[in-house]
Amino acid sequence: MNATSTNLDGYGAPPIAWQRVRETLAAASTQIPGSGGPARHTPWLTSTNLDGTAHVRPVGIVSIDGVWYFNSGPGSRKSRNIAADPRCVLSIATHDFDLVLEGSAQRVVDSDELRSVATAFNDQDWPCVVDGDGLTAEFSAPSAGPPPWHVYRMTPDVVYAFGTAAPYGATKFEIDR
Repeated sequence: MNATSTNLDGYGAPPIAWQRVRETLAAASTQIPGSGGPARHTPWLTSTNLDGTAHVRPVGIVSIDGVWYFNSGPGSRKSRNIAADPRCVLSIATHDFDLVLEGSAQRVVDSDELRSVATAFNDQDWPCVVDGDGLTAEFSAPSAGPPPWHVYRMTPDVVYAFGTAAPYGATKFEIDR
């Protein structure tokens, strides 16, 4: 994945290098306390309600080779929103950057891809398994609803990186496809 960058920093900091952002996107980001910035990674998904208002909720995510996945109960507002309009925003604080990914989410139903996602979640201590075209586990977020949970692949069109550590900076990356 390559990108065209635009420096957004108004204080003279150099643009953030895309390679640093790509490495962060490709790294496993867990929600385990003490694993990220500030103190843990909390990813947030913004989708659009039918009336055009924003719907923002925390989600469980995994990154596999720079591709980000999240899960959601089929009856949840975020799943219903994405079914109606796949455009969404995924935000996460990491040690070096606050990242904002603007793009779209596609539901994953391919069994091989689901198995890869389940393995990645298991590696982050969420013991889930593939169940038909979704995932099941003994537990999930209290608001997830009953299993099986859908899996979504988030495909960004634009990535914003806001530096949270030296040399700081702010850069917009438009993904080349």
